[in-house]
Amino acid sequence: MNGSEPVLPRAHGDAVLTARMRSAPEDFFVEELPGFEPSGSGEHLLLTIEKRGMNTAFAARHLAQWAGVGEMAIGYAGLKDRHAVTRQRFSVHLPKKIAPDLSTLDIDGDSERLRLVEHAWHAKKLPRGALAGNRFVLVLRGVEGERDAIEARLRAIDERGVPNYFGEQRFGRDGDNVANARAMFAGRRVRREQRTLLLSAARSELFNRVLARRVEMGCWDRPLDGEVWMLDGSRSVFGPQSFDEVLAQRLDAFDIHPTGPLWGRGELRTTDAAFECESSALSDDEAIALRAGLEAEGLKQERRALRLRPVGLAWNWQAEDVLEVAFSLPPGAYATVVMSELGEVRAVGRSG
Repeated sequence: MNGSEPVLPRAHGDAVLTARMRSAPEDFFVEELPGFEPSGSGEHLLLTIEKRGMNTAFAARHLAQWAGVGEMAIGYAGLKDRHAVTRQRFSVHLPKKIAPDLSTLDIDGDSERLRLVEHAWHAKKLPRGALAGNRFVLVLRGVEGERDAIEARLRAIDERGVPNYFGEQRFGRDGDNVANARAMFAGRRVRREQRTLLLSAARSELFNRVLARRVEMGCWDRPLDGEVWMLDGSRSVFGPQSFDEVLAQRLDAFDIHPTGPLWGRGELRTTDAAFECESSALSDDEAIALRAGLEAEGLKQERRALRLRPVGLAWNWQAEDVLEVAFSLPPGAYATVVMSELGEVRAVGRSG
């Protein structure tokens, strides 16, 4: 398995449907869930923007030109795709607290649109990661499969969650980020901004390998001896700790999750069966090369939850072969991973 392969082992069984996703930008709606309330004063104009047919970088450049400031004055919490309708926050640093004419901000083109939803003043620049999560409304078209089986799978996802894989977006448009990471580790020079991307891809590849192994073993949402746990909604980890009734109750309540490694320097924190699983999943030559490269770059061992539970999962049939699915995910989770548990969902529009 490598990052270029589109299908990782499914936790809930064989595919129950085939469908198209992103047939139009409106079929992939994403709304950032804000991580804080505006302070109401300060030098940063906090803008909630809804856009169609443009990615975050394009919108940020437009805001900088509109405000007459450099691009470094623009802040945003996360990156959003072009082939979608997305709603997200931006901040614009305006030290003199004189906002440009808000009525001139909107773009209303045939394919590219941008409109202001709301605005407020805030004390600080919007930093990366300053969001509580994302809310998705996805429309699947050309759905083929038995409706009863599809709805049973959705109920299973709602009850148990899904494996928290890194999505295919992490691995590049052609799935070649991992190969480029190997070349970088072997000495190829890359730009500084590309280096960060390739390091993330290499780490994600190793994590996905461990998680795929545990899906195959049937323990992606169950403990192994020597497990390290993560608190839901945080990056706080504890353990290894013997599994007991208290941990069992917390696991069933989605208060804690088993974890896998985000590779870097240092020893694996797991012990016993969990350690053996992670070690064996990452023991081939390619994995060893990626591990060595990440360690040489100075990254440190971290952990990521193996389990992901969509919040507020709901669905409705808009037509016989058109299914709308809505849910929220925490930062760093992928809607495409949720969809892959249903079956072969092909993205018509390309992200970017």
